[in-house]
Amino acid sequence: MNLSWENDHSLFSLILCHSPWTLSWYKELGTAGAGDYGTGMLSYGPFTGTPPTYGYDADRAEEQRRHHDILPYIDDSPSSSPHLSSKSRSSRDTLSSGSLESSKSTELDLEKGLEMRKWVLSGILASEETYLSHLEALLLPMKPLKAAATTSQPVLTIPQIETIFFKVPELYEVHKEFYDGLLPRVQQWSHHQRVGDLFQKQASQLGVYRAFVDNYEVAVETAEKCCQANTQFAEISENLKVRSTKDLKDQSAKNSLETLLYKPVDRVTRSTLVLHDLLKHTPSSHPDHPLLQDALRISQNFLSSINEETTPRRQSMTVKKGENRQLLKDSFMVELVEGARKLRHVFLFTDLLLCAKLKKQIGGKSQQYDSKWYIPLSDLTFQNADESEPLPIPQVPDEELDAMKVKISHIKSEIQREKRANKGSKVTDRLRKKLSEQESLLLLTSPSMALRVHNRNGKGYMFLMSSDYERAEWKETIREQQKKCFKSFSLTSMELQMLTNSCVKLQTVHHIPLTINKEGQEDESPGLHGFLNVIVHSASGLKQSLNLYCTLEVDSFGYFANKAKTRVYRYTTEPKWNEEFEIDLEGSQTLRLLCYEKSYNKTKQNKEDGDSTDRIIGKGQIPLDPQTLQGKDWQRTVVPMTGMEVKLSMKFTSREFSLKRMPSRKPMGVFGIKISTVTKREHSKVPYIVRQCLEEIERRGMEEVGIYRVSGVATDIQALKAAFDTNNKDVSVMMSEMDVNAIAGTLKLYFRELPEPLFTDDLYPNFAGGIALSDSVAKESCMLNLLLSLPEPNLVTFLFLLDHLKRVADKESINKMSLHNLATVFGPTLLRPAEKDSKIPTNPTQPISMGDSWSLEVMSQVQVLLYFLQLETIPTPDSKRQSILFSTEV
Repeated sequence: MNLSWENDHSLFSLILCHSPWTLSWYKELGTAGAGDYGTGMLSYGPFTGTPPTYGYDADRAEEQRRHHDILPYIDDSPSSSPHLSSKSRSSRDTLSSGSLESSKSTELDLEKGLEMRKWVLSGILASEETYLSHLEALLLPMKPLKAAATTSQPVLTIPQIETIFFKVPELYEVHKEFYDGLLPRVQQWSHHQRVGDLFQKQASQLGVYRAFVDNYEVAVETAEKCCQANTQFAEISENLKVRSTKDLKDQSAKNSLETLLYKPVDRVTRSTLVLHDLLKHTPSSHPDHPLLQDALRISQNFLSSINEETTPRRQSMTVKKGENRQLLKDSFMVELVEGARKLRHVFLFTDLLLCAKLKKQIGGKSQQYDSKWYIPLSDLTFQNADESEPLPIPQVPDEELDAMKVKISHIKSEIQREKRANKGSKVTDRLRKKLSEQESLLLLTSPSMALRVHNRNGKGYMFLMSSDYERAEWKETIREQQKKCFKSFSLTSMELQMLTNSCVKLQTVHHIPLTINKEGQEDESPGLHGFLNVIVHSASGLKQSLNLYCTLEVDSFGYFANKAKTRVYRYTTEPKWNEEFEIDLEGSQTLRLLCYEKSYNKTKQNKEDGDSTDRIIGKGQIPLDPQTLQGKDWQRTVVPMTGMEVKLSMKFTSREFSLKRMPSRKPMGVFGIKISTVTKREHSKVPYIVRQCLEEIERRGMEEVGIYRVSGVATDIQALKAAFDTNNKDVSVMMSEMDVNAIAGTLKLYFRELPEPLFTDDLYPNFAGGIALSDSVAKESCMLNLLLSLPEPNLVTFLFLLDHLKRVADKESINKMSLHNLATVFGPTLLRPAEKDSKIPTNPTQPISMGDSWSLEVMSQVQVLLYFLQLETIPTPDSKRQSILFSTEV
């Protein structure tokens, strides 16, 4: 090949022209590009004869760089609890008639599944074609660049070329061989066609990705330096052509070198998704099934090792004047300074921890940081021997936090109204500014879990975190890095200033960690609203026997809270909890799981953060994807942790479905039966189930941390429900032997399953209107008159419950349940709109956003109950009501 270097753009033109060695394997495969690995899910449309597709969206590469965690496997599961399905199985076994029809139906389903297998494979082919076009675009400039390197005017040196394009040819060969093998098999398709050997072989070649990923940061950094040093290469790297597999009219699309270099990283971290979907539609009796399972095992083992290494590497960058200092982790945090909460941006480097404050931007100046303090990692400790008692953490009242959430929801609603009205951007910008201020305030006031660090002189600093998961993550990263730090040092004022200035470029977290703060995303759902049932099945992989339990956390408004806790499984390497929990979701996007070793030494306390000495031995998290969880079936998944894994099943019920409560068809029982019917049958003022549950909780649950908030074991709750429904005489004995959280859960379930809520459908709109009155006298008169208008059984039961909840709140210093916490738990249970009056969207496939009126409706329900909880007495001027209120015949 003859190259002329007289024109600066000659090489550029040569590379971008239609090269004679451009690959010629493009073939039409139907519709391509509808799916997207980058979203973390493989999606299928309805079965209409068009194959589902697995296209790759190049425009989202930068976003994917920040969001490409490996999603756990979620597959089809039974529609009832997996460990509670023996009854349904036995009932199926007794069916004799209709077996022939059932057999035919099974055969039909199997045939449809095999047909779907063909479409899945067609989609995989389309995805491979797109990926190969990306690799081809990377290969395209290599040959002329290498040829130019041997001339007197090289663009890049041979070592630079080999570094930037390291292992790209090998990746291309692996996928080209896979594509060439798969194409004819799909074209000559039959239900007996085998493809498992191709996937197994490709999985065995994943080692080439290890080398590519290990070199990835060096390749990107080298390319960046070469672009800065050579304008010709900079122009080339920004205009690489990718052959289009979708639209023949548009033969090529331009991509940057950095974007294309990231494609293999993203591809390998999502490789298991393809295998999961293929296995899903491959019967266990098919010859491919064991081969695909083996390929999946190889891929998962490879990814579990590579994922931990690539995440911190992507977040690091060499700092000028300090070649060995790299950023490992950064985050917005709340620092407690002399009793005041301060919003900080904390940066963890390979040799020090830096706490900085973001300066206010004035006059269009670029973002800047002020350094507040730093500690070399060799001097940093988490425990101070001289600090016998940890300092108290000032708590912000729940009422204030709730008020902030109400403001945030109101502002979001206003933004949506402004956008729908197509009004000027100035109004929207002003609202967004108010939204950002409220979110920052919520972030500042909500965390309450301490992370204390000290320097070598004993000077201590305290951060406030939202969850034990985050705290453990920071501790683990710091302690791991401390193993490599041996020398203490001090930075000069100039060095500290340069380091602080570099944080603007190095930061990986650009927004405060709230899901609803990003500009332009007001219309997007920030999470799920409803109820998430989670079964914690078991754990495996432990090397030694331990006393183990798990906790579950979910996020709401950007911070996490503990929602459930399993029992302690004593001294085992394979705990089998099989416990089910129902968790209330409020705009939640992530489920976190933490596994602890229980310590029974009550005299010891962890001085570094004031908590118990229970040790976290594993943690993991799962994204709560609306598309995955919208079905009615249980979804199985495995949460990988360091040295172990935990098996879960999940099922989500949205708010709109939770409203649809059908009256019970049973002639007897209490669940799903009108409260007036139950009290009349029992000749009582308050249903027996309410009295029994409250009596047991008052006997031994008043000091239980998180009573009514922490979920009980669902199997125990269902057992109690059945006992009450059948009037089991042993129900008192059962309750005495069960965890008190299960009894609290049974009471909440009873109220939630009432065919009409305690505050009645007719009166609910009036209660919602009364609580919104601004005049306190008018509000009191309205609310009390409405309360006394309730039917007698509803009123007496509510007052009975109200007195109990006030006694629970009296123990707030021990059980951590304030009046507001109790109102948050019971408000949406005791009050709800009639189905016809609900403002919830009717489309159940669309998740409900916190900006919708439903969020404000829930908060109104909380405020109604809180109002009555805060009243010292309920005035009862009516003599008839007086006799009801003071009746003791309950």
